[in-house]
Amino acid sequence: MNKITILWVDDEIDLLKPHILFLEKKGYKVVTSQSGQDALEEIRSTFFDIVFLDENMPGISGLETLNELKKYDASIPVVMITKSEEEYIMDEAIGSKIADYLIKPVNPNQILLSLKKSLDNSRLVSEKTTANYQQEFRKIAMDLSMVNSCEEWTELYKKLIYWELQLEEIEDSGMFEILESQKVEANAQFSKFVDKNYQDWFSDGNGPIMSHTLFRNKVQPELEGNKTLLVVIDNLRYDQWLAFEETLAVHYKKKLESSYYSILPTATQYARNAIFSGLMPADMEKRHPDWWKNDTDEGGKNLYEAEFLGAQLKRLGLDIKWDYHKISNLRQGKQLAQNFKSQKNNDLTVVVYNFVDMLSHSKTEMEVIKELAANDKAYRSLTLSWFKNSPLLDIIQSAQSLGMKLILTTDHGTINVKQPSKVIGDRDTSLNLRYKTGRSLTYNDKEVLATKNPQSIHLPNINLSSCFIFAKNDMFFAYPNNYNHYVSYYRNTYQHGGLSLEEMIVPFVVLEPK
Repeated sequence: MNKITILWVDDEIDLLKPHILFLEKKGYKVVTSQSGQDALEEIRSTFFDIVFLDENMPGISGLETLNELKKYDASIPVVMITKSEEEYIMDEAIGSKIADYLIKPVNPNQILLSLKKSLDNSRLVSEKTTANYQQEFRKIAMDLSMVNSCEEWTELYKKLIYWELQLEEIEDSGMFEILESQKVEANAQFSKFVDKNYQDWFSDGNGPIMSHTLFRNKVQPELEGNKTLLVVIDNLRYDQWLAFEETLAVHYKKKLESSYYSILPTATQYARNAIFSGLMPADMEKRHPDWWKNDTDEGGKNLYEAEFLGAQLKRLGLDIKWDYHKISNLRQGKQLAQNFKSQKNNDLTVVVYNFVDMLSHSKTEMEVIKELAANDKAYRSLTLSWFKNSPLLDIIQSAQSLGMKLILTTDHGTINVKQPSKVIGDRDTSLNLRYKTGRSLTYNDKEVLATKNPQSIHLPNINLSSCFIFAKNDMFFAYPNNYNHYVSYYRNTYQHGGLSLEEMIVPFVVLEPK
């Protein structure tokens, strides 16, 4: 293995001989230079792993040398060493993306620590992360056998996501595969938990906050005395929220991060209508037959969200000034961003943003998106890229400038589907890949949660013999006709409507303007 080679640039290099001998004994190769000009010539002729650069030198200063060096090779790590503690020098150096900043006099161990931070950081982090997850693996395995409440499942899911994000950074494929197997096992156990308890959540008062109780229990308390922007990003998973949380932190500070449970089916027409109406689908159909549409009905299924919200606000006795906007394309997003100041007098401004939903559907239909979102890590990265460049971020910045509180949530998540599950139904059977409703459905009992009486879980009875089935884990429904083509087309796509941690446990975040 080649020695790590250091270029040390200092006009008083002779005084640093003890430091250089110390590093050479540790196995590093040190090349010295006494001026910025000489250093730049060395850089052009020799590869160096890292540069130690004195700031205060005659001729070309350290900062000038740093700028020239970065023009030549922006990737080389540079540690700036200076006698000066002046803030502008620190700002200049940090702005030029240095790896570290040391103030003289430095001792050999400071130099060694800086080297490890700059060059060995990823290896050391990798080893520590792997060791920590190996310890945590046993605890998660024990938790999986004991978890028995909605709150415990939420904490376990967040823990799995935490480790997924940690392990993807170090790219340890072996550890990552172990985590993936834990996620599969967790979803299998979670499906059993929901199958056993879901119906009781509506009657015993011990259920979690769900789509239809979200506004009353979580949004309404935040409205008192605050002008609020409520953003509902369709199809946003908890890990996708974490992907762009840091971008949002520039404008808002987090007051509360929690989760709630999406109702079944975890599909927009059910879950999002439930949020805005404050009702379960069977009750929506009963109270507002002109606004609710079943799977078999013609026309858009989410055309009356504003009307549902208005009715809920009235029912809750909330006499507030509010507005509702649905953003389904770039033009609509830009238009709202440009005119957002017109919302300043609203007590509540609601924005439904559909990009992530479109992204998941595009993953199914477009080869280029299949490449860009090949796995969860890439899917998160694509979400972050969208958010950073979207009109939604402009809208949020405008809300911050108006002093508005921000509530960010979603209607349901998605799961990357891997395993086909055969289902047979008549031509009126719904088309969703993660849930089906229809008559005389034939399916594998082990792979679905089935309800023969939809009213028992507050879903509409489309006709007397209709039932609902929900895919568990990472299953997706496939018809026997043209089975292989269908399976090949939909495998490894992001779908929703079924029963999984990713679809049901979704973020609810309250933020205050900075």
